Amino acid sequence: MHIADNQLVTALGEWRRPGVALARALADAVGVAALDGRLRVGSRLPAERRAAAALGVSRGTVIAALRILRDEGWVDTRHGSASTLRLPREAAARIAPSSAVGAAGIIDLRRAVPAAPHTAYQQALLRAAERSGPVLAETGETGPGLAELRSLIADRCTAEGLATRPEQILITSGTRAALALLSAHLRPRVVAVEIPTYSDPLAAFRTTGARLVGCRVAPDGWDPDQIHEAFRAAAGGLAYLVPDFQNPTGALMPGAVRKTVARLAERHRVTVVADETMRDLDLRETPAPLQRIPGSIVIGSAAKTIWGGLRVGWIRGTAALIGELARHPLCEPLSAAPTQQLVAAELLRDLEPVLRHRRVVLQRQRDHLSGLLAGDDRWEFTVPPGGLALWLRLSTMRADTVATRARAYGLEISPGPSFAADATHAHHLRLPFTPPIATLDRVAAALDRACNDQDP
Repeated sequence: MHIADNQLVTALGEWRRPGVALARALADAVGVAALDGRLRVGSRLPAERRAAAALGVSRGTVIAALRILRDEGWVDTRHGSASTLRLPREAAARIAPSSAVGAAGIIDLRRAVPAAPHTAYQQALLRAAERSGPVLAETGETGPGLAELRSLIADRCTAEGLATRPEQILITSGTRAALALLSAHLRPRVVAVEIPTYSDPLAAFRTTGARLVGCRVAPDGWDPDQIHEAFRAAAGGLAYLVPDFQNPTGALMPGAVRKTVARLAERHRVTVVADETMRDLDLRETPAPLQRIPGSIVIGSAAKTIWGGLRVGWIRGTAALIGELARHPLCEPLSAAPTQQLVAAELLRDLEPVLRHRRVVLQRQRDHLSGLLAGDDRWEFTVPPGGLALWLRLSTMRADTVATRARAYGLEISPGPSFAADATHAHHLRLPFTPPIATLDRVAAALDRACNDQDP
């Protein structure tokens, strides 16, 4: 398949970058377009003269860009024939999306998300497509979810010590959809949340009109007194907690605290929703089995362990609750597409190789970034036992000031108040370590410059 001249121009968009050589910028733009799917891998690029004319550059610039692309594994060129676009091994194996690598000039770390495991995902897509006939013959409505996916998730829960039957699982289009469905069904007037916590659930709870009450959590753990106060304030309502490698602090809730939470929930009639999205990202040298909060509703998704674009999440609860949720009018609109569920089933059937690779890479990148930032009195942090990010406390500067300055150096990061229900943590930053080592070097350099006293 040939890529037409106009297709190339449209796919690359505004590819020129100030201060970057044209050939380098053009090569980067082609790579990003391939990763994004705007240029189809396996297609042949236009001839040099035609590409140069279409892009408004010299033929020499195109030749130099193709040389870069060949050296980095993005194209194959045979003598006398066109250059064929391909995906280099490193790009297919990396766990950071192109936006976090900085391929377009800006390193965007506002979302702590991994890229898709290209080879495993593409193979899962093919297997799912091959057996999609029965699903395509139906209406497209899945109710509580495809039976095989519910069984796979139930089996994973059971293997981890939480005995679960398929009828205790309901499939959603991610954790936000799970929370939206639970909120619509339970209609809590008050929700206890950690401060800080993941920003998306805060927005979801606010849209329902629920009042948020907070309990402090730091990298070294949860404040017991504030847990008591928050559950008392949320009596009869809901509590949303991330006990496993908490986002954004990376903290891991001790077993004793989990039991305390369960006792308080029973005493104050609080429904606990435990978000396990980060559960599989255990980066400890010797991982130990993770306990659960007794009596809690569990939600999870494939967003952090596989890919954010696989919009598949789930709720684990009593069979009675799952039955009620399945009959709710919002269940179907908040469900994952059946074809997506097929892909998720294929991946969950043999997820350990993907997880094993991600844990090794994330552990190495966490330790590298921690080493770059250690021993600097401008900030402090605790190396998290799992998750995707460091939680930095700045010594003197405000996080929003540093985030603004970092943007001038090509780094987008999230300041602490965006994770706090009470807009506190003005001196904190979340710094994901998902990008590769070379990009983390750039992240540390940009943060260093942003924290200097003088404005950029």
